[in-house]
Amino acid sequence: MSWQVWLAFFGAGWVISLSPGAGAIASMSTGLAHGFLRGYWNILGLQLALLLQIAIVAAGVGALLAGSTTAFLIVKWFGVAYLAYLGVRQWRSAPTPVVAEVGADRATAAGLVLRAFLVNSSNPKAIVFMLAVLPQFLDPTAPLWPQYALMAATMVAVDTVVMTGYTGLASRVLRLLRSPRQVHLTSRVFAALFFTAAAALATAV
Repeated sequence: MSWQVWLAFFGAGWVISLSPGAGAIASMSTGLAHGFLRGYWNILGLQLALLLQIAIVAAGVGALLAGSTTAFLIVKWFGVAYLAYLGVRQWRSAPTPVVAEVGADRATAAGLVLRAFLVNSSNPKAIVFMLAVLPQFLDPTAPLWPQYALMAATMVAVDTVVMTGYTGLASRVLRLLRSPRQVHLTSRVFAALFFTAAAALATAV
């Protein structure tokens, strides 16, 4: 992969990561509920799922998923159900006044990683999208795995920066939340965002 091609892919990576989606919602929700530092466990889970998606595309399974309606629908509806579940949990959360580490005792690091992993990995559209985009930047005359590895490293680095920004932006809101009513309203907003993401995935063709 030449530098010119890599730079084009680097730019595409920023566009992909900055596009609002379930990962951004999960990052903001985690930053708001658990603070900036614990938000990195969420980001880790998102990146592990991203690596899995790239590996699936590189292994050729992405083409199978794209061509199998049944496999696509199974993964799709699992993603819809999980996002809706997160929305319900957020909606029903108790309006406890927010402090810097609220919820730290209710969510383990492993739990945050797993939640984020499921959010990102249960979106088949992402795999199909990568299947359509990544090959455009490949040099078929050169070994493919090193190119996929470079793409994976680039996308993970870019997405980590973007999700850190989303997490930090939300965690700063912690200072503004003082009353149970404010916390309750914010939880409802994020619940609505999860429901919106679930609806968008459910209606996507």
